[in-house]
Amino acid sequence: MTYIFETKMEVRDYECDIEGIVNNANYLHYIEHTRHLFLRSRGASFAEMHERGIDAVVARVNMQFKVPLRCDDEFVSRLALKKEGIKYVFYQDIFRLPDETLVFRSTVELVCLVDGRLARSSEYDEVLLQ
Repeated sequence: MTYIFETKMEVRDYECDIEGIVNNANYLHYIEHTRHLFLRSRGASFAEMHERGIDAVVARVNMQFKVPLRCDDEFVSRLALKKEGIKYVFYQDIFRLPDETLVFRSTVELVCLVDGRLARSSEYDEVLLQ
């Protein structure tokens, strides 16, 4: 897979459950934050697009948990992207550092609502597919 964006993060203690591992719901936060940073790296923001009546919304998420992250672990979140019809399909993987162990693998499908209706977005095409 060819990744087009990555960001480094660190597990915070409050993200861990009683077993001392990252609670599964936090992985959604990690990959969402990665998508937001990716969009900003392309010169746009979800908030600005929303103000113009264009919203990218999650339609489907597939998650695979491989190895747990623990408190204070550093990791890198990477993404790849392709367009399938009306959908943007993000392939997002998380690797523990420094050993690059695959921790989490996901596929996130986004669709666009333009003025509240499902539609293609030339603005998102321009930003995401450059």
